[in-house]
Amino acid sequence: MSFLSVLPLAVVMVAGTQLVVAVFLASSDRPRAASLGFLAGAGLVVAAGVTVAWLLVRLVGGVAADASAVVGRLDRGPAIDLVVLVLLVVLAVVVWLRRGRAGQPKWLGSIGHADPAWASRTGALLFVVTPTDDLTMAAVGASVARHNLPWWHLLPFVLLTVLLLALPLLALLLLGHRAARVLARMREWAQGHAWVVSEVLIAFFALLTVLDLIRSG
Repeated sequence: MSFLSVLPLAVVMVAGTQLVVAVFLASSDRPRAASLGFLAGAGLVVAAGVTVAWLLVRLVGGVAADASAVVGRLDRGPAIDLVVLVLLVVLAVVVWLRRGRAGQPKWLGSIGHADPAWASRTGALLFVVTPTDDLTMAAVGASVARHNLPWWHLLPFVLLTVLLLALPLLALLLLGHRAARVLARMREWAQGHAWVVSEVLIAFFALLTVLDLIRSG
């Protein structure tokens, strides 16, 4: 498995409220400044989240490797695959349970006057308090570490997540006043259908994890 395998999970990261907030910020009083602040806050949290998961698995893996040298038969790979698989199953359940919460959060009513500092804090907080994002970051970091890939292999995932969040801003920059219709469609998609795409991508990554388990067995 390469780092390319985890890239589809970036869609799971932004599907739903995160993309809706990005759309609203692109339609706010200060769309460029507020959107850039939002992207900065989100990017920092996502980078930190996958890095923490990667470091923890590397640390646990190092301890397991030392133990295997003593015991002679301990293999950390399948154990990490099982942890990742459990995370993905829990993630799929959480996405399913939250599918009915597609309505617009009440606090979005004041987002039209957001400044960059507020947008940055919101971007960071959204990815911290959203269970699906926490589980996804844990699964991505653990999977990359399990396959002994270096830290920088996490960067494409982080960058793709930020790029997806930047789509409303890019639409605004490219289309100008004509972006309103595109942004409205993006918001409707995120509110109504994002969970279906998320479940498909989670299932795909879970299948790859199961194949790893079979090969290591």
